[in-house]
Amino acid sequence: MLFLCGFGYWMQGFRCFPWLALNFHMAHNLNMHPSTLQLVQHSGNLPMVAKPFYGILSDALYISGAHRLPYISIGVLLQVLSWGPMAVIPVAGKALPTLMACVLLSNLGASITEVAQDALVAEYGQEKNMKGLQSYAFMASAAGGILGNLIGGYFLMKTPPRTMFLVFSVLLSAQFAISLRIREESLGLPKLPDHYLTRKPIFESIRKQFSELMMGIQEESIVRPLTWIVASIAMVPVLSGSLFCYQTQCLHLDPSVIGMSRVIGQLMLLSTAVLYDRYRKKVPMRKLVGVVQLVYAFSLLLDLLLVRQINVRLGIPNEVFVLCFSGLAEIIAQFKILPFTVLFASLCPRGCEGSLTSFLASALCLSSIASGFLGVGLASLIGVTAGDYSSLPFGILVQFIAALLPLGWLCNLPMSEAVVGKERKRGLSRRSQKSRRVGRVVYGSVSIYRRERESEA
Repeated sequence: MLFLCGFGYWMQGFRCFPWLALNFHMAHNLNMHPSTLQLVQHSGNLPMVAKPFYGILSDALYISGAHRLPYISIGVLLQVLSWGPMAVIPVAGKALPTLMACVLLSNLGASITEVAQDALVAEYGQEKNMKGLQSYAFMASAAGGILGNLIGGYFLMKTPPRTMFLVFSVLLSAQFAISLRIREESLGLPKLPDHYLTRKPIFESIRKQFSELMMGIQEESIVRPLTWIVASIAMVPVLSGSLFCYQTQCLHLDPSVIGMSRVIGQLMLLSTAVLYDRYRKKVPMRKLVGVVQLVYAFSLLLDLLLVRQINVRLGIPNEVFVLCFSGLAEIIAQFKILPFTVLFASLCPRGCEGSLTSFLASALCLSSIASGFLGVGLASLIGVTAGDYSSLPFGILVQFIAALLPLGWLCNLPMSEAVVGKERKRGLSRRSQKSRRVGRVVYGSVSIYRRERESEA
């Protein structure tokens, strides 16, 4: 389990390695407009919006008696089929339609793999009574991001982007071989009997799994924090494409500088994940998320200092400033998700691990896409072009104000994970009493399905 998911999450973080090459390829080799580059970045994430569907399939549909590892293998194979052609077929990376198709296929495979891995970790943690495993998964992903960004800048200076695509395809092939060799029953997870799997129609199982998901996300302890994290991401316009083009085209920064800046950011992310794993029980969630959101808002202003070249007036070269502060806001935004991931994993109903964790990931992805499209609209509205970044400071100020607004909604967040757990248990007990009276009429098939699964597992 440690090797399977550790390497899987490490590969998830290492995806920055080919994506760094792809961003430079689009900006320099294809000479894309900043808004077009950002549209490709965020439109490519559309397959990740369908993560709840992958999660429902993973929970309800067993393949050869397993329902996690086969989906990991399928997702990894799809990624090989996307990065491989861009490495060995030159036209695949030059024409925008084929490039977009490869990006969509890659993110489709990555989303399926991530859903299966997240569900496997949540299910394993509940079965073995090991809470907070998501923190270790977060650390493995950060470690992959550190190495990917560290060597990514060096590779870009020595080799063409196609070589980086090929290297990543080889690593994906190794992950595919590992997922095929390990059997799911060796992980000690409960397995449904064969007679149950054969007598249940596939569409009936999917329908009932969807009903369980709907019942799960209606819990107040889940829907309130979910609404807050989604809104806090979606309402902040992202200007990543414009800032990336500004750093590479106007400041003429080397790929190694941008790669090293992300390495430092990933190191910070890894350090904060370790601290959170150690002290998370001592800090109320509302206070933690409030501080993180405030720091995130002010970190956005660091880009304003760079665009206005205030750092140069203070005697700080652009290379040093980008190296230390460029990716700080992005790293804080990633860390903000960790407490919610741990919270939802602890609240996940048994048998619904894949559905609920994938629903969270899909909601976060959809909010990120909305934020990216909002950033594209803002850049077009204020007139940011490939040769004119004079209006970019105004866009950064809009980002800052938008990031401060969610601080007024912190009352929708729980105080701590322990409080949420107690409230949820009380809510479930009241709900179960109510289901005894009316469940046979409204939720009869779902409750029967749950009792069958728990008794037969």
